[in-house]
Amino acid sequence: MSTPSVIWVDGECASSLPLPDRGLEFGDGLFETLLLEHGEPLYLDLHWQRLERGLQVLGFPHCLPEVDARFRTALDELLARGWSRGLMRITVTRGGGPRGYAPPPEASVRIVVSATELLGAGEDTVSPAALVVAQSRWGSQPQLAGIKHCNRLEQVLAAAEKQRAGADEALMLGQGGQLVSVTAGNLFLRLGNELHTPSLEECGIAGTRRRLLMERWAPAIGVTVRESRLEWSDLESAREVFYSNSRWGLRPVSGLGELRWASQEIYRALYRQYRGDRA
Repeated sequence: MSTPSVIWVDGECASSLPLPDRGLEFGDGLFETLLLEHGEPLYLDLHWQRLERGLQVLGFPHCLPEVDARFRTALDELLARGWSRGLMRITVTRGGGPRGYAPPPEASVRIVVSATELLGAGEDTVSPAALVVAQSRWGSQPQLAGIKHCNRLEQVLAAAEKQRAGADEALMLGQGGQLVSVTAGNLFLRLGNELHTPSLEECGIAGTRRRLLMERWAPAIGVTVRESRLEWSDLESAREVFYSNSRWGLRPVSGLGELRWASQEIYRALYRQYRGDRA
């Protein structure tokens, strides 16, 4: 269960966004979503590293110290209210400017922090997700691949399909029909005794939990993870399927259409690593 969001715009508690704003007009911005556990934002350093890369790709002025300061001011206010668990989103836009697509030479960023309290304790187990295949596909744009920019219409359309189908998540494909992700998470397939995750060279988001799984959790249990181009036939051959994101950490997939995955052996071992990180 969650509560209504609290929002800060450039350090001030607010209920509206000053206009004009290039984030609203053109999606000219970036965002990060963090999980707050026991009053601590999880893996903040990894979120800031991805955000910094995105700022560089989009040519934003160097503003990470300012973003961090705004975030910590909001966090202090939440802790003063007695929050323990929640989701915090940090959105950085290029602010206002003249008409037209071209960014102003002297852009001034706008920093929006929003927070939603999550009531109750964190989940010891996560229910398996049922998937559908989204007809909406990722566009191919290698220049933007990996970063979390504010243009998310492909995922909006795919999430609407998921909602209409009554599914938990939707599998999203690339323009060539390759597996890429779910609408809100990175995909993992167990093929043999190895894990495979889609390459992000053309599209997709480089998730923080994806990175942790590849660099920390999988090595800790002796499992190899490979980035590769994955096709539908790989999904049919998979022994386990699950996905990762900031909200769930890791979530197993039970089925997609006529495909079913009952095994959770590697998933459970990785989830124990994730829970240990959060303890």
